[in-house]
Amino acid sequence: MVIINTYLQMVSKPQQFDVMVMPNLYGNIIGNLGAGLIGGPGIVSGMNLGDQFAIFETGTRNSGRSIQGKNIANPAAMLLASSQMLDHLGLKDHGKLIRESVKKVISEEKIHTPDLGGQATTLQVVQAIVKDIKEKTQQ
Repeated sequence: MVIINTYLQMVSKPQQFDVMVMPNLYGNIIGNLGAGLIGGPGIVSGMNLGDQFAIFETGTRNSGRSIQGKNIANPAAMLLASSQMLDHLGLKDHGKLIRESVKKVISEEKIHTPDLGGQATTLQVVQAIVKDIKEKTQQ
């Protein structure tokens, strides 16, 4: 598929895609679009798996310079990438705990940074996630 057609198809009929394999440049373009379609770069994690190495990171190459030092960055993508790393290392219960807490804070408690339409700070989101993890582990 030509990249521009893929881009248009992702916007108009994203359900037709499951797994996409492509070179790095095209992957960045489509990955950034996908992140935008589901909420933005602050909530999408990514992993690159090779035969000998694995890298876990945010799912887009957004440097965030415009929000640097403002305490408004969404920490979800980095925390979700960390949970994927824990899964990869065989610490699946730990990864699941972090992932479920992130999802609960964003979806149920609706504690959102400005990129998701909220007013919470980075610190407030992290504190809510840590609180949820503590509650789950002290039972």
